[in-house]
Amino acid sequence: MNIRLWYLTHKWTSLLCTIFLLMLCLTGLPLIFHEEIEHFSGVVEAPLMAADTPDASLDAIVTAAKQARPNDVIQFMFWDAEEHPHITQVSMSERMDTPPDEFKTVLLDSRTANILDVPPPDKGFMYIMLKLHTDMFAGLPGTLFLGLMGLLFVAAVVSGIVLYQPFMRKLDFGTVRKEKSQRLKWLDVHNLIGIVTIVWVLVVGITGSINTLSQIIIAIWQQDQMAEMLQPYKNLPPPTSTGSLEKAMQTARQAVPDMHPSFVAFPGSMFSSPHHYTIFMKGNTPLTSRLLKPALIDTTTSELTDTRDMPWYVKTLLLSQPLHFGDYGGLPLKMLWTLFDMFAIVVLGSGLYLWWGRRKHTDKRISELEQLHLDFAVDLKEPK
Repeated sequence: MNIRLWYLTHKWTSLLCTIFLLMLCLTGLPLIFHEEIEHFSGVVEAPLMAADTPDASLDAIVTAAKQARPNDVIQFMFWDAEEHPHITQVSMSERMDTPPDEFKTVLLDSRTANILDVPPPDKGFMYIMLKLHTDMFAGLPGTLFLGLMGLLFVAAVVSGIVLYQPFMRKLDFGTVRKEKSQRLKWLDVHNLIGIVTIVWVLVVGITGSINTLSQIIIAIWQQDQMAEMLQPYKNLPPPTSTGSLEKAMQTARQAVPDMHPSFVAFPGSMFSSPHHYTIFMKGNTPLTSRLLKPALIDTTTSELTDTRDMPWYVKTLLLSQPLHFGDYGGLPLKMLWTLFDMFAIVVLGSGLYLWWGRRKHTDKRISELEQLHLDFAVDLKEPK
């Protein structure tokens, strides 16, 4: 592919995705610090107790949650020991097939089974930022559209790398021609910041595109591995009652001793079957804590039905999520992610400025070849 085709690729992929990428960068800034924002906004925390205080029975927590919302059913139960220690989050709704946006939450103390809070559905600032960033309030079509914009962004970055070499042919690295026109100065800044942040933008762009496929990837897993694990129960009538969650958890811990629970999908919910508690376990290291391993526990007998490592495509999704938001290395990494995010905003904004300036101020006497030289210095003649 010659320089002109690379230039056209860079131009049009950039133009098509820039506005949406700016929106993603702006909404992504508060999402990087969502845990810290939650703490400052007054999210309830568990009271201080002795470090060796034992946890309450999960059956007691189930009973307390049902008392808090007697007309709802429990779909999921979550734990996040790092960000919210000693708190059990229970997601409830009117029906087992209720979509995630309509979940109602009950927060309980894991040690006493006391109810800490029954917050209303979150529709505040962080909810708006998350929805804009993930699907623009358009559901799966919006998510897939943003994934396409992410792929166009990756194409724009790759074509920009190709064009950078001829642009720098007669310039030292990092040169910003302050003595030239305002547009040329911004062109140099645009290219310099773009090449310096190239690894980060590729990582964030690729992982972001992978994340937009999460619903499709999970659906494939449900139709593939999950269906195979549930095959022995396919034609059995649903049980009339469910057994002890505490016993199911003990079975899961024994079956997967080197991991600890991340969340439970209750019988009949989207990640389980009417016959099972599906307990998703996670590892204890920075890497394995991002990976999940389901353990299917029969609700009637509390015995293990099956447990398997997730397939490669689900592991790819699970590992791409923390890379995208930079939330696996503590506050220093979040600060670095914020800095790179702001650099990306400058690159995207300067790209729009350069395009608009060209449309507004291009001299009609400049030939097409000279115009390419003005933008990317591919001609032998230096721009005046």
